[in-house]
Amino acid sequence: MDGQTANAAPAKETGIHVEIAAERLGTFLGVPITNTIVASGLVSLVLIILALVVGKRLRMIPGRLQSVFEHAIEFVYDYVAETLESTEMARKFFPLIVTIFLSLWLSNLMEFIPGVGSLLYHGAPLFRSVNTDLTTPLALAIISFFVIEVTGILTIGIAKYGSKFLVSPFRDPVGSTIGLIEIIGELVRIVSLSFRLFGNILAGEVVLAVATFFVPYLLPVPLMMFEIFIGTLQAAIFALLTLFFIKLAITEPHGSEAH
Repeated sequence: MDGQTANAAPAKETGIHVEIAAERLGTFLGVPITNTIVASGLVSLVLIILALVVGKRLRMIPGRLQSVFEHAIEFVYDYVAETLESTEMARKFFPLIVTIFLSLWLSNLMEFIPGVGSLLYHGAPLFRSVNTDLTTPLALAIISFFVIEVTGILTIGIAKYGSKFLVSPFRDPVGSTIGLIEIIGELVRIVSLSFRLFGNILAGEVVLAVATFFVPYLLPVPLMMFEIFIGTLQAAIFALLTLFFIKLAITEPHGSEAH
């Protein structure tokens, strides 16, 4: 079926073949190029083109469509400012939050574009849903993690930020234990962000492939609608969790008794 990728594509005759790893299409300067990398590049290109086209068509007196988008952007911006309790912080992080959502949203919806799963290169699909390869969600989660940690350090200072995690075990044994748990929790965010996104998108593709194989003319359509909803939801969850973690990072500890 068009739009389905090789990681969960029906076999030629019997059974269903599930490919977890992204297919390698070739190399560039010794770096392996997979179909998820190609798809990721296509998503980035689409976002850049959309930004240029929309930017050129903005008017001082907005039309109906521009007004709708402006109200949507204003709503999201106000929500970010309210969450971070600062318009200055909102100006800094609003582009990041929106970019995360749009890139993940387009990546998740790409699998439903007719022909995406049918274009082959040396026997493998040229494009594959970006987030069905753990490498991409993991890389994005690591970027999000470092943005959060660096923001916390630069905003409240390295001493105050470190005091959230490092407490003398002799002065406050309980606080020291909680601080250690907090450090583990910070690192676990990388796993939770990446695996939640990867697992949901990959599972959706496998379910669609199974439905297409056994009930090709009835079941796939409602499942595709459901997966579009899930793809949108997962993009929003990733962006919102990044926003909430930034809020936690810039919140100062409440004195020496914070833990």
